[in-house]
Amino acid sequence: MEDTSFFTDKELANLRSLYRKLLYTAGDTISREDIQTLKKHLFEAIQANCMQRNSFDMNPIIRDMQTAIIVSEEIGMKGSCLIGIMLHEMVKSNFCTIESIREMYGEDVAVIIKGLVKTSELYAKSPAIESENFRNLLISFAEDMRVILIMIADRVNIMRQIKNSPNAEDRLKVANEAAYLYAPLAHKLGLYKLKSELEDLSLKYTRKETYYQIKDKLNETKASRDKYIQTFIEPIKKKLEDAGLTFDIKGRTKSIHSIWNKMMKQKTPFEGIYDLFAIRIILESDFDREKVDCWQAYSIITDMYQPNPKRLRDWLSIPKSNGYESLHITVMGPEGKWVEVQIRTRRMDDIAERGLAAHWKYKGVKGESGLDEWLSSVREALENADDDSMKVMDRFKLDLYEDEVFVFTPKGDLFKLPKGATVLDFAFHIHSKLGCKCIGARVNGKNVQLRQTLSSGDQVEITTSNTQFPKQDWLNIVTTSKARNKIRQELKEIAGKQTEFAKETLQRKFKNRKLEYDEAVMMRLIKKSGFKTVTDFYLKIADETLDINDVLERYNEMLKKETESHEDIPYRSAETYNLQSTVDEKAAKDDVLVIDQNLKGLDFKLAKCCNPIYGDDVFGFVTVSGGIKIHRADCPNAPQMMDRFGYRIVKARWAGKAVGKQYPITLRVIGHDDIGIVTNISSIISKEKDINLRSINVSSHDGLFSGTLSVTIDDTSRLDALIKKLQGVKGVKQISRN
Repeated sequence: MEDTSFFTDKELANLRSLYRKLLYTAGDTISREDIQTLKKHLFEAIQANCMQRNSFDMNPIIRDMQTAIIVSEEIGMKGSCLIGIMLHEMVKSNFCTIESIREMYGEDVAVIIKGLVKTSELYAKSPAIESENFRNLLISFAEDMRVILIMIADRVNIMRQIKNSPNAEDRLKVANEAAYLYAPLAHKLGLYKLKSELEDLSLKYTRKETYYQIKDKLNETKASRDKYIQTFIEPIKKKLEDAGLTFDIKGRTKSIHSIWNKMMKQKTPFEGIYDLFAIRIILESDFDREKVDCWQAYSIITDMYQPNPKRLRDWLSIPKSNGYESLHITVMGPEGKWVEVQIRTRRMDDIAERGLAAHWKYKGVKGESGLDEWLSSVREALENADDDSMKVMDRFKLDLYEDEVFVFTPKGDLFKLPKGATVLDFAFHIHSKLGCKCIGARVNGKNVQLRQTLSSGDQVEITTSNTQFPKQDWLNIVTTSKARNKIRQELKEIAGKQTEFAKETLQRKFKNRKLEYDEAVMMRLIKKSGFKTVTDFYLKIADETLDINDVLERYNEMLKKETESHEDIPYRSAETYNLQSTVDEKAAKDDVLVIDQNLKGLDFKLAKCCNPIYGDDVFGFVTVSGGIKIHRADCPNAPQMMDRFGYRIVKARWAGKAVGKQYPITLRVIGHDDIGIVTNISSIISKEKDINLRSINVSSHDGLFSGTLSVTIDDTSRLDALIKKLQGVKGVKQISRN
């Protein structure tokens, strides 16, 4: 790997040191065989000139090793994560494929590299990171949350290395991304130390003067601050020692970014910020005595200094979702100054500093498997393909980090749920099968319904029934993404089975009665029956609330009507005028239609649901019998047909006009209730050459009349001209084509 043309002397010396450090920190999580194969691949990639430096001229091998060490030491992920970091540049440069990585190193490494490559491609396409949408996309592209953790570590590494880079423009961009995107993610994942470092370095690069002003003032006040801290903690130390507690106690100056934030929020200069530091007491306690010792320390401190009850933060009794445990109090110290005191054990402090890695280490789980439960819980909040991507991050915050309620099972097991969670949410949280069979619960000994909202401290016993199954309105009851996802999945499966059953039943009935099945007619029947979706129609057949024989009768009647000469013309009771005339329709050749791939001469029928005429924008629909029906582009059935049967849609256009060919169309007229209007309309139509009036049906109400005119006409140009003339008739308010 030590190609002198690829590494500078300084990089070469650094490489050897980093290599030894990486091997040490990886331990036995990477096999010797994988190490040798990895070295071989990296050397081959260097020889092929596939490893490119970034805009800060950072050597990619050095950079990836530094990132891998951060991931291993400061986050706690090893094994496949480290291999993935070292190999992903080769896949990005197309030196090798995901498939070859999967064969050599396994599925886990392949998943991580795939995520790193996809997020890298997203960066190339979406340079504007200051949008919520980008953050959502980033998480959805990563697929595996370990990818996000690696990206945070990589950003920390870059921020550490670019202090003296001459590329000021890119440094500013990277620093802004760190503050907007990576620091909040690090905070949510419990990586508080890395979060503070990202924020401080970001401030250093984006507001250099502000950063150094605060830093200088902190240095100037260090002596007086240290003296005050010493005065504050000396009596505490003595009392804690007298109580037999073993501990470390120290004053921790708040981060520069945190101080700057307070200056901005409080609109005050540096001198106006009094809580520049916090006192941290770290107790050496056995696990079973942790809470007792912490509360004992709390009692000792609050006996000495007056506490502020509004500033008590008890994450000891009920830890944060990401594992953070600590007791925060604010007391009135000497000279009337408020001082924040954090009380925690050594285990809790390790978790607070190193986040999830330490959390799982203390749960007694070794290796990478310790991350599985935590990663899957995060993944659960992110997975919902049916939802708009804009909602992903909101759900991520809701399920993991917003206000929570804590409820107990009858056995005393404690579960956390988002504030506002219901009995049904709790049932699905315990187990999906329990949720699907849930009919209610006993909360604190009282029977309640599914939609009962739970409060912290409730004891909940779920009641079930084997005849219960998820309902559509359950989606309005639950608040958690886990429950909503499972309900949607179950509803989809139930609806799918019922729909298929209903379809098969209907098709069998059609076959038995020897009826021709016309998709467009069926669509019209479904719509006229008041169903919003086709699925709703079939579900009504499946649950027998809709009589299938009744459906067949109505379909048959509609089919007969649409084969008659005046089909699909809506009849109204003729109150003041009713004209029905028989028109001598002369035989004429059909107009020429070009269908699909410029095919002419194909047999087709004009759909009765929309009555297309020459000049309309049209499309073809292949029916179940194999014939083609021509529909207007604005046919009321078009959206459903295209959505459900897009594969049966073919292109169509008019290509030639036949002499004498006429089409039936229906016009709807609304106007003032005056018999003279109807006479005038009839007169205009009778004077038009090659336009025949077939029928007029009129009804009147409250001084207005509405009517339908059925005419035969050549094409759309004649139709437009006719409509324009009829609009000029005195008293006509509106005229439109049905």
